[in-house]
Amino acid sequence: MPTEAKRTDQNKKLALVVIAAAQLMVMLDLTIVNIALPSIQRELGFSTTNLAWVIDAYVLTFGGLLLLGGRTGDLFGRKRMFIVGIALFTASSLVGGLATDQGWLIVARTIQGIGAAIASPTALSLITATFDDGTRRHKAMAVYAGMSAAGGALGLLLGGVLVDFFSWRWVLFVNVPIGTLLLLLSPKALRETPTANDRLDLPGAVSASVGMALLVYGLIRVPSSGWTNPTTLGVFLSALVVLIGFVIVEAKTDRPLLPLEFLANRNRSGGYLVMLLLGGAMLSLLFFLTQFLQDILHYSPIDAGFAYLPLPMMVASSSIIVSRQVRRFGTRPFLTIGPLFVAVGLFWASYITVNSSYPAIFGPLVTVGLGMGLTFVTLTLNAVSAVAPRESGLASALLNTSQQIGGSLGLAALVTLMATSTANSMKSAQVLIKAASKADPSATTSALANRLALNASVHGYQVAFKAGSIFALVAFVVAASVIRSATKPASHADILLAEVK
Repeated sequence: MPTEAKRTDQNKKLALVVIAAAQLMVMLDLTIVNIALPSIQRELGFSTTNLAWVIDAYVLTFGGLLLLGGRTGDLFGRKRMFIVGIALFTASSLVGGLATDQGWLIVARTIQGIGAAIASPTALSLITATFDDGTRRHKAMAVYAGMSAAGGALGLLLGGVLVDFFSWRWVLFVNVPIGTLLLLLSPKALRETPTANDRLDLPGAVSASVGMALLVYGLIRVPSSGWTNPTTLGVFLSALVVLIGFVIVEAKTDRPLLPLEFLANRNRSGGYLVMLLLGGAMLSLLFFLTQFLQDILHYSPIDAGFAYLPLPMMVASSSIIVSRQVRRFGTRPFLTIGPLFVAVGLFWASYITVNSSYPAIFGPLVTVGLGMGLTFVTLTLNAVSAVAPRESGLASALLNTSQQIGGSLGLAALVTLMATSTANSMKSAQVLIKAASKADPSATTSALANRLALNASVHGYQVAFKAGSIFALVAFVVAASVIRSATKPASHADILLAEVK
């Protein structure tokens, strides 16, 4: 009997390795390709406008299909759909790395997003199916949350290494051996979950996917076209109409894709809102700080990647601490204080200047990493606790969807804000340059112009970081005022255990 128990424990550990590696691989691809974009543009001849689709094709399908992907695991078996998602992701990574033209690469990235939308929510729901002990489930959730939070930063690091030492194609090829290994281990490591007899709500699935895809597409257009562009407004209006249609469909159907009462739970809906806000804050940090490191401090891609190391290290260490203490204190204290650390870190980052050096960003990275580690674990537990096993895929998908949509919305808004602030600063700079030219017509003003242009860019980053800190501060207010501990901390693990039984 002890031998059988030991074998079961080993299988669970292997299952966690498979699930965590899959989530890390999926989250890496949200950022790993960013550093390779200049090389991709040169080799495949992308225009500046079309180059954005290398990123957008992945984000669009990932964010738009997450809800449907999570539901397929509930209906058809999570192990089965997890393997399908990883297989799609791996095959499309190989095909994308071999691309010889623009269309080829964009189609491959689209299929990658579909695979990620299936694999990511089923990975989280597989944790609830695999770990039926409160403490062990908390630790498994900490590992999963750590992979989710650290994936973006690690993607920048790994992308810099691969582009510097190999070529842009390896930011896609790197997924192939990982995905292949996961496909070999999954049949042994994972156990299949019961399938539901319900039919798939196709009208709901189509309207939710199309509506979310339109919303993400509209957000993607904002930085280049602006909020008032007629096409952008038309896309947002279409998204609104389709999503209203989705709500009507779900209210009338007997077997909805998203039961509307599912969002009536105060803790659950509050957690999704916190994740949406933090998704925008976190992605803004990665996006703008990467530009600051390379364009202002002149870091190479690999140096910029290594500069992010404090972030994943703090996420990992704080996630471990939370997983050990959450049974004693419950989720609410960590879920409340985490966003506050993120807000402080982003506000701290807003004090960067043209003359800043690495210590100026080290402190903010540590602070934000601590906040994300505290928050991601508890948000993940909050999403799946008190959820029926047959709906854990839906809960997981909504949490991931909140993060992706929040990231797209937040980044679109902050890029627009940054661009406006930079443009206004440049106008003021032009006045100073003209004044300097009149005062001394013989003097060269190129050095002054370059200096003022850099100052204008940094001012845009400062404004973006301050706005991101406001997102995180609102997340803190939501967590403090909306989310409540449903049980006493001491009995929290027992409730999680009762879900499985």
